Amino acid sequence: MIRGKASIEFENPPHILGSGSIVGQKEGEGPLGAFFDEVSEDPFFGQDSWEAAESAMQRRAAQIAIEAAGLTREEIRYSFAGDLLGQLITTSFGLIDLQLPLFGLYGACSTMGEALCLGAMTQAAGYAGRVLCLASSHFASAEKEFRFPLGYGTQRPESTTWTVTGCGAIILGSSGGAVKITGVTHSKIEHLGVKYSMSMGAAMAPAAADLIMQNLIDFDITPDYYDWIYTGDLGKVGQRALIDLLKEEGVCLEGFHRDCGIEIYDAAQQDTHAGGSGCGCSAVTLCAQILPRMREGRWKRILFIPTGALLSTVSFNEGQPIPGIAHGVMLERV
Repeated sequence: MIRGKASIEFENPPHILGSGSIVGQKEGEGPLGAFFDEVSEDPFFGQDSWEAAESAMQRRAAQIAIEAAGLTREEIRYSFAGDLLGQLITTSFGLIDLQLPLFGLYGACSTMGEALCLGAMTQAAGYAGRVLCLASSHFASAEKEFRFPLGYGTQRPESTTWTVTGCGAIILGSSGGAVKITGVTHSKIEHLGVKYSMSMGAAMAPAAADLIMQNLIDFDITPDYYDWIYTGDLGKVGQRALIDLLKEEGVCLEGFHRDCGIEIYDAAQQDTHAGGSGCGCSAVTLCAQILPRMREGRWKRILFIPTGALLSTVSFNEGQPIPGIAHGVMLERV
C-alpha cells in the first residue's frame, strides 16, 4: 500500500457514501450557488455569535451527509473534523451532540484534505466501517481571529482572499459509493519566505507544488492522468505561483489545474479579490462541484489538494514566515 516517498495506494479503496454542504448568502450568489445542499441568508444561522453560527453549520452539514448516505449516527464509528479557530472551538461545540469519537484536526485551510486522508487510511486499514470527515470556516469568525474586527471596514488588497462561509461533510465506507479514494499523498511543510498575511495563496503554493510533484513521482504518472488537479484555495495569485514553480521542474500544469477558491466566487461581480479561502472553501466545492460531476461520469479522476497556510496571530506578529501544507486525495469514479 505504500507508494514512493509520501503516498499510499489503497488495496480496498474507501467509497464516498454521502456528502453535505451548507454555505452563506455570498457563496450562494456565486457560480456554484445552485449546487449547494443549503444556502442560508442569515449569517448567524440562527445563533447569537459568529462562532456558534459556524458550529450550527457543522451540525447541519453532518446531518445532510449522514442522511445522504442512508445511515444513522450510530452507524458511524469515528469523526475527523476541524476548523480555523483557536482550540477548534467550532468543532468542539458543533459536533458534541453527535456523540462520536472525534479526532480534532488543524491543517488551516488544508483541513478537509487532512480529514479525508486520515479517515480513508483508518477505514481502509479496517479500524472503522464508516467515518465522518468534515471541515468548516466562517468569514466573520475568521476575520475576528486572524485579521480585524469587521467594524473597522479595513481596506483589502487585491492579493487577499475571502474566507468562505461554509461547511462540507463526507461519509466514507467500504463500498456502495459512486466515487472512491484510490490513494493519498502528503506534502512537507514548505515556505519561500512569504510573510505577508494578505497573500496566503503565494505562501501556500510551494506546498501544493511539492505535493503534486511527489504524487506524480510516487505513482509514476503525468498530469494528464487526471481530468483535473484541484487545489484548495490558492486563488489567482497562488495559482500563478504554482504553475510557475512546477514549470521550473519541467511539469506543465496549464490545462489540468483548477482552484476551489477561483471556482466558488465570481471575483469581478462579488468583489472577492484573489478568490476564496478557508477550510470550508475546498470542502463545499468538493461536495457541490467535484463529486456531482464525477457521479455523473463527466470526470473520472481528480487529484484534490486542499492547501493550508500555517500562520497564527502570534507567529505573524513575531515576523515569522508563513509555512504551507497540503494534503492530496486521489478520487476516482467507480
